[in-house]
Amino acid sequence: MPMATMKTEYPVIVRPLAKEDGGGFLAEFPDLPGCISDGESTEEALRNAMEAKEAWLAAMHEAGRKIPAPESRGGKWVQRVSITTKRRLEAAARDEGVSLNALVSAFIAESLGRREGGSRPRMRRRRRVRRAARRKA
Repeated sequence: MPMATMKTEYPVIVRPLAKEDGGGFLAEFPDLPGCISDGESTEEALRNAMEAKEAWLAAMHEAGRKIPAPESRGGKWVQRVSITTKRRLEAAARDEGVSLNALVSAFIAESLGRREGGSRPRMRRRRRVRRAARRKA
């Protein structure tokens, strides 16, 4: 396999797994379909993910299949929250053993996942209701 491919940096997402799903942490590469791993800690999940990535890339190369390039991703976003909310998030992150950023990212992804399947986000409905009310007035 070309060394450039083996050294290519692919983003990896690590998130906590629910106890019902076995607990620990799941690590996945969004740009490499089906390339996932897990571990009891975030560190173990990342180590296992790196091994899974190398095996995934080698299998794709051996099969003569195209290896996708990593997508370019921006990611910085600043959000102001109340001090109470920040403290609650920090406590939850400590309890989960993850960074505040990882916890909030997981919450956002989980919330977006719940909305898939045709349901509209509540905020859009509220805006439509407000617009309709203004038109009537």
